[in-house]
Amino acid sequence: MTQKLIPLAIFLILIVFLGIGLTRDPSLVPSPLIDKQLPEFSLEQVKNMDKTLSSIDLLGQVSLLNVWASWCLACRSEHPLFMELAHSGLIDIYGLNYKDQREDALRWLDLYGDPYITSGHDDTGKIGIEYGVYGVPETFVIDKKGIIRYKHVGPVTDEILEKKILPLIERLKATPI
Repeated sequence: MTQKLIPLAIFLILIVFLGIGLTRDPSLVPSPLIDKQLPEFSLEQVKNMDKTLSSIDLLGQVSLLNVWASWCLACRSEHPLFMELAHSGLIDIYGLNYKDQREDALRWLDLYGDPYITSGHDDTGKIGIEYGVYGVPETFVIDKKGIIRYKHVGPVTDEILEKKILPLIERLKATPI
């Protein structure tokens, strides 16, 4: 009789763990890259295939790296915030166009505006994988030395921007190189 209850007990335990997992906020997933040097990369720019965006371009200033795609509906919801942030001049925003067709990305930027200093075209997703990207959008705050200080999974909201990202940017800007 007890041998017949073992599979039921295992099933119930799995259901409990699944239930716990479903209640967790995916944006709270810790990144192993926090407080580590950003992985090196060099990608053709979305707008200019003759030029590149590389990890070296993100050194020397505090910057945001936003992973986006034209097919991403959540990217559209955060995009107006990045447009406002870019116009404010508070921080340089770079884009990582993830698993996208260049023509679609160009059309998207023309339609919604381009808040990025430039965007690298990661059509295969290889660089995204090195950054631990498992969905878009994702946004990284990178300090002057190229150390990743924060990662946000999902669309950036007014609240996340005001309570987490902007205060961190101000602290990092005040820190000497």
